[in-house]
Amino acid sequence: MPQKKKSSQATLKYNQDIRRKLLAWYDKTKRDLPWRNTKDPYSIWVSETMLQQTQVKTVIPYYERWIKVLPAIDKLANAPEQEILKLWEGLGYYSRVKNLKKSAQIVHKEMNGKLPQTVKALQNLPGIGRYTAGAISSIAFGLKSPVLDGNVKRVFSRLFCINDNGATSSFESRLLEIAEDLLPVRRPGDFNQALMELGATVCTPKSPTCQQCPVRTTCQAFLKDCVNKFPSTKKQICAKKIEVSAGIITKNKRVYIQQRAKNGLMGGLWEFPGGKREIGESLEECLKREIKEELRANIDVSERVMTIKHTYTNFRVILHVFSCKLQDKRIRPKGCEQWKWVSLSNLKKYPFPAANVKIVKYLTEK
Repeated sequence: MPQKKKSSQATLKYNQDIRRKLLAWYDKTKRDLPWRNTKDPYSIWVSETMLQQTQVKTVIPYYERWIKVLPAIDKLANAPEQEILKLWEGLGYYSRVKNLKKSAQIVHKEMNGKLPQTVKALQNLPGIGRYTAGAISSIAFGLKSPVLDGNVKRVFSRLFCINDNGATSSFESRLLEIAEDLLPVRRPGDFNQALMELGATVCTPKSPTCQQCPVRTTCQAFLKDCVNKFPSTKKQICAKKIEVSAGIITKNKRVYIQQRAKNGLMGGLWEFPGGKREIGESLEECLKREIKEELRANIDVSERVMTIKHTYTNFRVILHVFSCKLQDKRIRPKGCEQWKWVSLSNLKKYPFPAANVKIVKYLTEK
């Protein structure tokens, strides 16, 4: 078997220079984030899961509340689903938290409550992909495991002038090779975090502050004065607009809510009844039809109390909320996991999708 070609002295020196400068910069300027004050693998796993597609400032209060309520793997493994959904409420991408619980149950029952250390073993757990596995392995266990998130990809694309639109497998493979070569045996977790920190705070997508960058003198895009050309801009996908009507139905000072089917989109969360407007329908007609289908009951639609706009990954929802009154004495809900009449004082105990949380706030704080 042919041996791997040895790196030249120049390349070794180049890599060592980047490591030294980046780690020194990180030690001096890193943000004081709660998950950086621990080496507990569980806490690091929770933080990395929350940080997927979510900004740091949004995650901090969620993380602190989560660790306070569920401080260890066994607590999460045994927690009721409604409790974890409520703790996660507003973070979105609810499959993440469901996989977090599934994995915690596996680790608790089959691994004596201890997370595996290697990337390969971590990736066998539900919801842990290559990036999350590398982050846990390097940060919590100090293993030489590279990471590639959006920030790191952008840093490497500029540092080495690699422009392959950021989405192809060849681009991914090339950047992973770079990450593996650069990653030091000592402090691999800190180096990975330094790369991510650089991308998040200095080497930003727009208007990067290159004069503050510790590795600008070795950055090929900076030296060629073409930083903003890397990586190339991905084609934007126009989000589809969906209009939805929802009803606030009250009875004896209680409000009707229903639980979404557990195996569907945002499964297990609670919502106010309603649905998507069809072509040619008015918003009121849409709501009457949806209530007839979902509750097998008729309603009178009163005033529109609020309009909520919420953007998901590939579509944008405009939710029109109306107060309603039942015409029938009884309802026969179908298609939901369960349904309840809930007092306003208890409404905040239930986990809702982000748009519905605004309805809850309106009802409980008006």
